[in-house]
Amino acid sequence: MSTLQIRHLPEDVFQALAFRADKEHRSLAQQAIVELRKLPEIEARKLRLQTLQDIESELTGAHTERVLSVEPEALLREDRDR
Repeated sequence: MSTLQIRHLPEDVFQALAFRADKEHRSLAQQAIVELRKLPEIEARKLRLQTLQDIESELTGAHTERVLSVEPEALLREDRDR
């Protein structure tokens, strides 16, 4: 198993990690491992949310343009002609 040593950890980061470790009855090292394991999931969630927002923007924009640029009667005529 690999090891990691962190030097010059900012005090606020250390305090936050120590607080959460104490709250969960873990050592600092155990808590750091738990939190580091969450990072890929957090990044994947951010990517999924961004993708959903992009899709929503595209759909909203396309829908708005279609409604504003084409008359409903023209769509009905086109459908009947087919």
